[in-house]
Amino acid sequence: MKTKNLKYYSGLQCTMVTTIQISNKLQGELSKRKLFNRETYEEVIWDLMEDTMELNEQTKKEIEEARAEIRNNKYVKLDEARKRLGI
Repeated sequence: MKTKNLKYYSGLQCTMVTTIQISNKLQGELSKRKLFNRETYEEVIWDLMEDTMELNEQTKKEIEEARAEIRNNKYVKLDEARKRLGI
């Protein structure tokens, strides 16, 4: 088995590596979106895709529960939390 195009992570997981062709303009736009200098283009693309992905059912449920708590005034303001914690 050839392993030239495989990257190994934590011993068991591996991913295939491929090359895509993009324009200089797109590369420039992706570079602008990097949060730090050593961030890879793959990380930038995943971040962009995450913005359009559907939330899973558990996350939707937790968001709705949090909204219900806010509607029912079951929350603590930051100043009150600081007082309680002695910060």
